[in-house]
Formats: sequence, C-alpha cells, structure tokens
Amino acid sequence: MILLRTGCGLLALAIATPSLAQTPDAAELARLVQAQAAQIATLQARLDRLEGQQAAAAAAPVPAPAAQAAPTQVAQATPEQRRTVPFAPQLAPPGPAERNVAQAIAARENPSGVTTEWGSGLPVFHSADGVYTFKPRGRILADVSSSFGSKSDGRNLTTTGMRALRLGLEGGVGTHFFYQMEADFSENEVDVVTAFMGWRNRISPGLEYDVRAGHLFNDRGFEGSTGSDSTPFLERTTVATAIIPQRGFYGIGIMPRLFWKTGHASLTVTGDRVDGTQTVSDGRTFLARAHWNPIKTDNAVLHLGAWGFDESLSPAATTLTRNTVIGGRFNGALRVSTGPLLGGKGTTGYGLELGGYRGPLWIMAEAGRRDAQLDGGRPDFTSKAWSVSGGFFITGDLPPYNPRLGAFGQPKVKRPTFDGGPGAIELTARYEDLNQTDLLTGGSGWAATVGVNWYLNSFTRLQLNGIHWYTNNRTGDYTGGDSGETLSARVAVTF
Repeated sequence: MILLRTGCGLLALAIATPSLAQTPDAAELARLVQAQAAQIATLQARLDRLEGQQAAAAAAPVPAPAAQAAPTQVAQATPEQRRTVPFAPQLAPPGPAERNVAQAIAARENPSGVTTEWGSGLPVFHSADGVYTFKPRGRILADVSSSFGSKSDGRNLTTTGMRALRLGLEGGVGTHFFYQMEADFSENEVDVVTAFMGWRNRISPGLEYDVRAGHLFNDRGFEGSTGSDSTPFLERTTVATAIIPQRGFYGIGIMPRLFWKTGHASLTVTGDRVDGTQTVSDGRTFLARAHWNPIKTDNAVLHLGAWGFDESLSPAATTLTRNTVIGGRFNGALRVSTGPLLGGKGTTGYGLELGGYRGPLWIMAEAGRRDAQLDGGRPDFTSKAWSVSGGFFITGDLPPYNPRLGAFGQPKVKRPTFDGGPGAIELTARYEDLNQTDLLTGGSGWAATVGVNWYLNSFTRLQLNGIHWYTNNRTGDYTGGDSGETLSARVAVTF
C-alpha cells in the first residue's frame, strides 16, 4: 500500500513538473532514488511504530538513557516497584538509517524528552538531561474510633476523622539541590506542614551531608521522627507526643544532617512554626539527635539513639498546658492532662532509644523526660514517659526500618496483593506510660495496645488497634482513676 501510494505520488509529480518529466542524468536519478528511499523508510518506520505500540506496551520496559535514570532521592521506590518508560515509546529497528528516522519521529512528537519513573503510586518526572526532577506526593489516612468501658459516659464515644489529608510536591535540580512542600487539610482547613529547600553532597565515600532550611519536621526520638503514615500504630508513643517542644512537631529554621554507613546525626535550630504573628519575637529551639547501628546486616539491625532539646518560649506563647493522647486521637475526652499552666519560660527535654530487628521480628524501647521552667518563683515541673513496642511479620517481610534516618519508613512488600500475593501482615504490641504527677494539677496514665497491620503493597495499608487504657487526672471534667477500651481502625494510602 505504501509503495503504491508512493509510486502514484512520483508519477503525479513527474507529470506536473516539466523538468522532472525530462530524462534525468545519472546524478539526478541517484538523487531521486535516495530521496525516495528516505521517504519510504520514514513511512515504513511510522507504520511499524503504529502497529507495534500495543506489543511494546506489553513487553518488558526499555531502560531509560543513563542521564534520564540518574539516581535521585526524590523517588523512594525499590527497583521492583519502579517502571521507567518514555512518554512516546521509541522503537529501534536494526538498521542505522531506520533507527535515525524513528528517533527523529519520536523527537518531533516528544520534543522535551521528559521521562516518567513510577514509584509509590505516582510518577517522578525527569527532564531529558536528567537535571530536573519533580514528583507530586500526598497521603490519605482515614480513621474510625470507638471507646467504651469508662465510668464516665462522656468518654464512651464513637468518632471518625482524617488523621492526615495531605497534598504536596518534591523535586530537585541536579544532584545537590532539592525541595519539598506539603499542606494538610485534615481539620477541614489548610495547615502548612513540611516546606523546605535543601542542599546535599558527599564528603567522602560513605560520608554524606545535607542542609535543609524552611518549615521542618522534628528529628526527635524513634517514633517522633517517623511520619504519621509510617508509624506501626495508629498514634505515636507517649514519648513522642509528651516529651516534645511546646511549639510541637514543626518549626521554621535550619537543619544540617550528617550520614555515615551505620548512622546519622542532626542539629536543628528553629523559631516557631508557621503562623501570622510578627509583632513579638519567636521562640527558639535547639534540637539534636544521633543514632548508631553497631550491628547492620541484610536481615538484622541493632539501633541505639539519643536526642535532646532546649526551648525558650516566645512572650506570646507562655502557656504550657498539655493534654496528651493516651487511648486514641479521635476521642478528645480521653487525655492525660497537666491542668491549666500559664507563665512558662521554656522547656528542656531528652530521651534514649534502644531496639532493632532480626528477620521479621522487631522491638523498640524509648524513654524521655521533659522539664518545664515557670516564672514568678513557682516550682518547675517534670513529665516522664516510656514505651516498649514490638512487631512480627507473619508473612516473612522485613520491618520497614530506615537505617539512614533511624526511623520507620514505607515497607518493601515482597508479594503485593495487587500482584496476586497476600501482601505483608504484621502483628504488633505496645505498652506506654506517662507521669506528670510532680505537678499538683498533673495527671498520669498508661495504655496497652495490640494491633494488626495489613500492607496491601508498599504504599497502601489497613490497620486495627485494640487499646486498654488507664488515666488518673487531677483536674478537668474527668478526674480520678478511670479505665476502658478503645478500638480503632485506619485505611491509609501514601503516594
């Protein structure tokens, strides 16, 4: 068909053009034959490409050029999770001439040369030269919680809530500059969370650093440094939620970090978190953490960690009152409270971490202390918390421990349900304790939790927690000893 159309075209061209109707000399004839051959090759390559698209899509992915597949820390997927395909598939016929024609056609249809690398649910975009990367990101964590057994009916609640509803982006320029920003909508209003720019580089083989500046998430404790989408339980331990700067988990500032083969260290200097107050000075927080893996093999890790912070409060934020989650985030009546506490000057806290994993079994113990300074000659007060957590993957998967950061990350599910496997199934248990009773209005409490996590793949999970809790508050609507149970469940997707 192609040859017939081409022959007709040449005949029409010869009739319409007197100069071509004449008998051409040898040079002219060679030029015509060469032009015709190029046209036939172009049309044949285009036809082959159209007929082969479906087969090419079903075939194994063609690796991207080295410049496009350069290693980047934007994508956190494993090689098994990645799939790199150009936006416009390019077929490469054996002949050099046909290869050049096919590449020319692809260049016209995809002049930018942008490629996409599929990781945890969403693509990472790469520029043709590999310099620029960009990735949308987000998380959806939907919870339901029911508490019962309390002596106070006001605590026996069934509620729903969005633990996180985030949208954001991350990217980089070259191998050194990177950025990230996320906003959360879980309380039906916009809350800026992570938002920073950074620079990373290698000092020597096995020794690297990065420096981030902006609205930063704390590097504080094992679960305190773990994102809400990666915690093995629906809520972090009392060490992470009570032994914390008054400003919370975020602050605007700078954080240099140093990484080596068996650990990392960080130093953070921040003011307050994102707000609209510029009429008084911000608070100031110094925070440092380090972790070390003296044992680190393919299926075993020993984790040691230590951290501490010192915080000077802003004149506009001297309230030290705290109501700490003990039996579920979405029951506002179920808290361990300090009672009303005004006139704070600052806080100091520190903690220790010890744990690790061997094969599918992991365990982690944390302990921390927070001292709060009050003005007016009043006595200071102390909060103490500790916890022991553990888990076991009955499907044989390894715990999602991140040795670079000394925290939990997204798991690497060996047999995802979307590929016909069982996913990864984890059984968990935890005991945690919080004591603030050296303050006259301070309360205490503890909780024992058992749970099960079903990871459908590396970014989708179902979680179920059963919690038996006890509180003894000295002020508020629910004073004295009280105990009960909370059953909570979560559906989570991180991308």
